[in-house]
Amino acid sequence: MLSAERFSVPGPEYLAQRHVLTYMEDAVSQLLENREDISQYGIARFFTEYFNSVRQGTHILFREFSFVQATPHNRASYLRTFWRCFRTVGKNGDLLTAKDYHCLLQLLCPDFPMELTQKAARIVLMDDAMDCLMSFSDFLFAFQIQFYYSEFLESVAAIYQDLLAGKNPNTVIVPTSSSGQHRSRQASSECSPLDGVEASLFYQCLETLLDRSKYSCPPSALVKEVLSSVQRLTFYGFLMALAKHHGINRAVGALPDKGDLLLDPPMDQELEKLKLQGAKHQELFPKGVELASKWYLSPEESGLRSNLPKSSHAWDPAPPKKNIRGGGIYLL
Repeated sequence: MLSAERFSVPGPEYLAQRHVLTYMEDAVSQLLENREDISQYGIARFFTEYFNSVRQGTHILFREFSFVQATPHNRASYLRTFWRCFRTVGKNGDLLTAKDYHCLLQLLCPDFPMELTQKAARIVLMDDAMDCLMSFSDFLFAFQIQFYYSEFLESVAAIYQDLLAGKNPNTVIVPTSSSGQHRSRQASSECSPLDGVEASLFYQCLETLLDRSKYSCPPSALVKEVLSSVQRLTFYGFLMALAKHHGINRAVGALPDKGDLLLDPPMDQELEKLKLQGAKHQELFPKGVELASKWYLSPEESGLRSNLPKSSHAWDPAPPKKNIRGGGIYLL
């Protein structure tokens, strides 16, 4: 059933808001690239499967970074997929470095840039040594802010630096590049006093940015709420406050609240089914079931520690082969 919003804006504007043309161009590109395979089951089925994968959020699996970050829906889908795939890291209580988390990110997007991972880690560590360990929840919520609002944060960083220099930015700096190649952000601790900038002046500058930016931004009311609770704050203090804010997390809509972060009933049900199947076949294939249980059961149940990648070892994050490149579409 179509929402009322569909009829409240002109057609071209609605298509632009939903990035429909982005998905149509990608679908046609994949269709042409794999036309010989697709001809076996038909173009109509291909488009059906493609847009079902977009709706379900699986279309970003193993895709290039330029596509993963192309739309807000793609970014939210990537965040949700990362959480569902690796929430056991949090359940097991494992602490990982930025390089370890980057390896996990590359399992879903092989060319995911290390720069974004480092920026997310810097929010958690407040410019401490980048090889420090972080919990899954701390990294995930910081990564959500950095990845989903990436262009917005670049403008925020520029405004913050101007305020530190004693300037009052009259012209809001809005990124114009959509290539995903963001300019390097200067760490606030390199040139800022420990007490940061005045929160009220900071919000005055950000208010204009929030009104004019063509990229995804946190709701203005929630940003105001964050900044009205303090008199002064640092740049990374502001980002951490955004990362911890329940309202902003819900505005993104990709992750559950922190209290439910380690829960995923549908995934747990699938794992339980696998365990039951393993039990039924244990008499026929005792060695095979024993080996499989080491991967599907928790470390406590299997007697093993989680097999997580170590940043000190070379590791190839190349994805498994698929029938149709990208999008998680498996048409046989």
